[in-house]
Amino acid sequence: MQLHSVPTQPFNDQKPGTSGLRKKVRVFQQPHYLQNFVQSIFDTLEIPPNATLTVGGDGRYFNREAIQIIIKMAAANGFSKVMVGQHGILSTPAASHIIRKYHTFGGIILSASHNPAGPEEDFGIKYNTANGGPAPEKITEAIFARSKQIDRYSLADLPDVDLSRLGKTVLEGFEVEVMDAVADYADLMQTMFDFPAIKHWLANGHRMVFDAMHAVTGPYAQEIFVRRLGAPADSLMHCEVSETFGGGHPDPNLTYADALVNVAYGAQAPDLAAASDGDGDRNMILGQHFFVTPSDSLALIAAHAKRIPAYAQGLAGVARSMPTSGAVDRVATALGIPCYETPTGWKFFGNLMDAGKVTLCGEESFGTGSDHVREKDGLWAVLCWLNLLAATGESVESLVRSHWQQYGRNVYSRHDYEAVPTAQAQAVIAHLQAQFDRLPGQTIGRYTIATVDDFSYTDPVDGSVSRGQGLRILFRCGSRIVVRLSGTGTEGATIRVYLEAYTEDPALQQMDAQDALAELIAVAHQLTQLPTLTGRQQPTVIT
Repeated sequence: MQLHSVPTQPFNDQKPGTSGLRKKVRVFQQPHYLQNFVQSIFDTLEIPPNATLTVGGDGRYFNREAIQIIIKMAAANGFSKVMVGQHGILSTPAASHIIRKYHTFGGIILSASHNPAGPEEDFGIKYNTANGGPAPEKITEAIFARSKQIDRYSLADLPDVDLSRLGKTVLEGFEVEVMDAVADYADLMQTMFDFPAIKHWLANGHRMVFDAMHAVTGPYAQEIFVRRLGAPADSLMHCEVSETFGGGHPDPNLTYADALVNVAYGAQAPDLAAASDGDGDRNMILGQHFFVTPSDSLALIAAHAKRIPAYAQGLAGVARSMPTSGAVDRVATALGIPCYETPTGWKFFGNLMDAGKVTLCGEESFGTGSDHVREKDGLWAVLCWLNLLAATGESVESLVRSHWQQYGRNVYSRHDYEAVPTAQAQAVIAHLQAQFDRLPGQTIGRYTIATVDDFSYTDPVDGSVSRGQGLRILFRCGSRIVVRLSGTGTEGATIRVYLEAYTEDPALQQMDAQDALAELIAVAHQLTQLPTLTGRQQPTVIT
C-alpha cells in the first residue's frame, strides 16, 4: 500500500485530561488536529508485529469520519489489523471488554462521554492500553510531550471501510474487522448475572424503564433488556443512537435525565428506572419516587454482592474516588476487606484491579464498575440492581433504607458550577488555599475544622504519586467539604463542591439531602466565597 508522510506543525492544546482529549468538534476538524494527536499516540507506543487495534466510539457527530482517518493511520503505523464496532458504535465498557477478550494491543475510543454532541458541540478521543483501561498518566504525559514536537504524521492510501457491514475486509494485507460488539458484551453480562431470575421478576408484574438518552447504550439495551430478558419494548426510552444525542445532554442525573425522572416520580412509576450516558460508562438508579446516590449504589452493591453470581465467592476489596462518600468504607469494614481511596479518574482503579486488590469500585460522578472490564460500566450497574431486586423481592427504596438502618447514612450531595470562566474558578481555589494555615481549629456554626489538605495519592501497586487532586476540609464530627475543578468539560471550568455528613439518626436519615446539608452548604459558601468570586448564586446541577 502507498504510505504518505504528511508535514504538520504542533498544536499547543493537546494535553489529555482524566478522560482523554476533549474539545469542540470544530477544533478537531481543523486540518491536521486529529491526525497530530493520533500520531502522537502511535509515536509513544512500541507497536509489535501483527498488532491489532480496537477502535470505536459513542456515535456522536464526527465519529465515523474520525474512525476512517484512524484506520488509515493505524495501517501506516505498523498495525496489521483494526477491530471496529458496527457503524463505529462501541460503548466504552464494551471497548474495554473487546480489548481484553481478543487481546488487542490497545484501543482508541472516540467519545466526550456525557457532554453534548453535534457540529457545535463536543468531541473526544482517548487511548486505552492492553488491560482495557485508560492510559496511565505516564503514557498520557508522553503523548502530550510528543504532540508538542510532532512535525509529520503517516497515512495509508486506502479506501474508506463500510462500517455498516459485518465482516472482515483485507486491504493490501491490512485487515479491518467490523464486529458485532453488542453481542459480545451481552454474552459477557449473561455470564455474570442471574438472567433467569431477572426474567422471572420482569414476567411477574415488575416493571423497569431504561433511558439511553439517544446515546451508545441504545442497541445494547435492546439486546439485553428486551431480547434476552423479555422486558416489553416500551421499557426503553430514547434508544435510537443520534449523532446529536437527540439534541440533549446525555448526562444521567436528575437535571439532564428529566424525562426519566418524570417517569420515576409519576403516577405509574416503574419498580426500577435507570439511565446511562453518552458512551455507556455512567448510570443513574431510581426507584418509585426515590433517587439512589451513586455513593449509596456502590455501597449497597458491595453489601449484597454475594447475591450476584459473578461475586458469589466474595470481594477481594473495594475502591472509591476521594470525593465519593465513605458509605462503601463502612461496608468494607463489616466485610473485613480493604477499601482504597483514589483520585478522581478510572485509570487509578486499573492498577488495583490488575493486582487483584479490588473487585468493585466507583465514583460519585455516576460511575460504578468491577474487574470484569477496566472501565466503569453503566449497564452492568443496572443489571446489578435488577439482580438484587429479583433476589431480595424488595423495592429500591426499601433496600436503601434498610442499608441506612444497618450502616448509617452518609448524607451526600455534589454541587456543580459549570462553564465558569477559568480565571474565576482558579480564584476560588486560590482563596481557599490561602486560608489553609489558619483554618484548622476554627468553628463555624456547629462545625469545627479538624484538618485541611490538597489530596495526594500514592499508588500501592507501582508507588507512583499523584498530587493536587482536590481540596479537602475535614471536620471533627466526620463531615467534610471537598472542592475541585473538573477536567471533563470543554469550555471554562466546572467547579465541583462535594458535601458529606454521616448520621445514624433515623430522623435525619429520612430528610432530603439538601435540607440535611443546608448548614454545611452555607459553610462551604463562606469558606470558598464562590458566589462572590464567580457571581453564581446557584449550582448548574445538584446531585
